[in-house]
Amino acid sequence: MTSVMRLRAVRHGPRARGCCHNVGVRDGVSEGGTGLTGFRRYTWWAVPGTAVLCLLPLYGGWLLDGDVPAWARVPAVAALAVAAVAGAVLLSARLAPPDPDGAGPVRPPRGWLFADLAATAVLAVLPLLRQNYGLWGLAPAIAVAIGATYLTGRRRLAFVGGAVGLATLPGGSVAVATGDGEFLYAALFPAGLVAFSVWMLLGPLWAWDVAGRLDRARRLEAEVAVKDERLRFAADLHDVQGHHLQVIALKSELAARLAERDPARAAAEMRDVRQLAADALRDTRAVVHGYRSTTLDDEIANATRVLAAADIDARMTLDPAAVAAGRAAPARHLLGLVVREATTNVLRHSSARRAEVDYRLAGGLARLRFSNDGAGAPEPAAAARPAGGSGLPGLAERLRAAGGELTWARDGDRFEVVASLPGVANGATR
Repeated sequence: MTSVMRLRAVRHGPRARGCCHNVGVRDGVSEGGTGLTGFRRYTWWAVPGTAVLCLLPLYGGWLLDGDVPAWARVPAVAALAVAAVAGAVLLSARLAPPDPDGAGPVRPPRGWLFADLAATAVLAVLPLLRQNYGLWGLAPAIAVAIGATYLTGRRRLAFVGGAVGLATLPGGSVAVATGDGEFLYAALFPAGLVAFSVWMLLGPLWAWDVAGRLDRARRLEAEVAVKDERLRFAADLHDVQGHHLQVIALKSELAARLAERDPARAAAEMRDVRQLAADALRDTRAVVHGYRSTTLDDEIANATRVLAAADIDARMTLDPAAVAAGRAAPARHLLGLVVREATTNVLRHSSARRAEVDYRLAGGLARLRFSNDGAGAPEPAAAARPAGGSGLPGLAERLRAAGGELTWARDGDRFEVVASLPGVANGATR
């Protein structure tokens, strides 16, 4: 049976591209209009754009009506312009990029708020004086919806509920006073218009707020992943140097005590101290270069978490029998290093959006395949890079020494690393 793990995170900002021997993409930005920036652009058109587009044509058609007198047309044109601009500014301010710390509510610009209220009053009174029960409530409805976007919880519910109730009064009062027989329409239509406008604007803004919270969670997850890696490195360094330094201190103290009464033994102890110091230096270098023994399970779990935090769709297909076999040295160490190196290359040197890891047993071979879709055009300098050292060429040499093989290839935007180790049988590796 094969197990599959799939994680997906919310994409946010641009991820820097770099250049390396196995990807070779140039510096640039990989967002391409997606992520939180693209979602904010869509929400802007869905919220301020919709509000302005509702005001301009409907009031514009009324203003072009020959029955509207000049004394009403001139102030209505000015009020319409102010309401359109003020509404767009207020809703754009509400769509400001979310605070990374998520601290404090968004507050409306007071000057634009008062300007919108004044323009709304003009756009409500003038049509109402002309007994236009279908139009007078539009500007107040949009103003109420704008105000509701800056409120939360019970304050928002109370504000919207009160506005819906009050919207029935002006039109109903005018209908009763004039006796035109349109009381129900004059009272209920503006109330429904207020409710519809609030629903129309709050829906996309709710999605925007959720996206902001998810983005803050993604940032926190990335920070936690970095801190976890620092703690892991600090723990490894402490384990290596703490043990050696403690033994060196004890042997040095013993050698000092023996220096006068048993110089030969003191010299032997100091030779041990010298050897311990050399071992500590070698082990410290091993920690720095990432060559300490690691488990394939841990590296796959870490790769899944880190790729998801980097907004890469990571799909892990693991054969349980192969995982069990991979727990035996040297497969545990070498294949874990392959996963670590491939993950590092994806994060640092590609614009990948999807990555796949497939690990299984086939014909006595433990075969690990790691691919991503973010490779770019290879650079000429990549082919001249020496085979030795760190990275994939260095790992290829180590796998060949263990009787295995490591290959990598690029096909268009797809880059694939394949590692195999022979002699895997009955959960063991030679």
